[in-house]
Amino acid sequence: MQTGRGNWNSRLGFILAAAGSAIGLGNIWRFPYTAGENGGGAFVLLYLIFVFAIGVPVLLAELAMGRASERSAVGAFKKLVPGGLWPAVGGLGVLTGFGILSFYSVIAGWTLRYLYLAIMGTFKGDVTAATSGPIFTNMAGDGSMAILLMGIFLLLTILVVRGGISGGIERAAKILMPVFFLVLIAMVIRSVTLPGASQGIEFLFHFDFSKLTAAAVASALGQALFSLSIGMGAMITYGSYLPKDINLPVSGFIVALCDTAIALIGGLIIFPALFAAGADPAAGPGLVFVVMPTIFGAMGGFGYLFGIAFYALLAIAALTSTISLLEVIVTYFVDERQWSREKATWTMGILCFLMGIPSALSQGAFTWLSSTPERAFPGGDFLSLANIVFGNYFLSIGAIFICIFVGWKWGIKAAVEEMSRNGKLPVAAMWSFMVRYVCPVAVVAVLIYAIWTNSYL
Repeated sequence: MQTGRGNWNSRLGFILAAAGSAIGLGNIWRFPYTAGENGGGAFVLLYLIFVFAIGVPVLLAELAMGRASERSAVGAFKKLVPGGLWPAVGGLGVLTGFGILSFYSVIAGWTLRYLYLAIMGTFKGDVTAATSGPIFTNMAGDGSMAILLMGIFLLLTILVVRGGISGGIERAAKILMPVFFLVLIAMVIRSVTLPGASQGIEFLFHFDFSKLTAAAVASALGQALFSLSIGMGAMITYGSYLPKDINLPVSGFIVALCDTAIALIGGLIIFPALFAAGADPAAGPGLVFVVMPTIFGAMGGFGYLFGIAFYALLAIAALTSTISLLEVIVTYFVDERQWSREKATWTMGILCFLMGIPSALSQGAFTWLSSTPERAFPGGDFLSLANIVFGNYFLSIGAIFICIFVGWKWGIKAAVEEMSRNGKLPVAAMWSFMVRYVCPVAVVAVLIYAIWTNSYL
């Protein structure tokens, strides 16, 4: 087991691990229901624009910072520009990763429970919204069960991260990601061949701009940042383990391409199945836990296998993301506090578990943390509030400051030199313009609007 720093053994290992960080519940859980709530195709188009116009430039900026410094999210700012308050931006990234992991692991735990229910045949036969809804409500509202499931998922995450970069994260990625892709492809083939599936495909790719509201613009940006794992130091951390002889821009672009493709494929799994079963595509966050089981029941015998594959897919996607979230925190303590990897992993994993308890109890187990007619958190309950604060606002703020740091403080020239180690960066001028002007201005504009209108809420 590695006790400190290491490196990716290969470009493939890095791409699989970084893609695993980006590909998570954001693609299979968050993207479909967000697209469904915001009209489908027009939202998808806007999301794609944000991914490649804002997400990719910021992603490359984070990777360049990480590889140039070979330090954690905090240490990268310290090394590249000594002095000043810039390391606080890295600290915000570590805090963001900590906060996201605390509520994300609760949802990840639900996938384990639903995988178990699918295996046990719970979704066989005539499953309706009336019977599926209480299954989810009872599970999420059982505080002891929710905490146990979260703890199991965090334990799996800890066991991988404590193994280090090549011996833990890269090895897990080389196993999990190929399995993930195979299951994904099989599910797409089955979903798009269901009777009535063409309506779901049309919903996903038909651009009805009349349904595109200002709130959808804010949601599309938040989804793009959340999906690519940028603004929280994850790509700075993963970039810090990237060998100098690997082509950074190509690797980063492949990661973004894989992440975006998986989000679209996730839509191709869910929306054709939804329309085939006559379900509502705007079902919200409960889409994969309430609506999907009704679809598995309507599929007959094949629905049993489809349900197992779907929730196995969710669990794998969640695990590859929780690994990167914990690694951001662990790398900070290994690099900056000289902790052993063993100590950092277990200590931070346990603290994340404790911080996640309010989110686990917020779905009905503890009234004060749940949404009630008398009192509700912004977004509804404590878990939703954590999602808004860490998954939308903090990510957006982090992305803004990274653009300012790379574009104006560390310097475009230094960043381009780092990215051009293995050949000239062909779009250096465009990338520079995007990072210095377009990306920060666009994110600031959307963030101000979101705060003004409560669109993120």
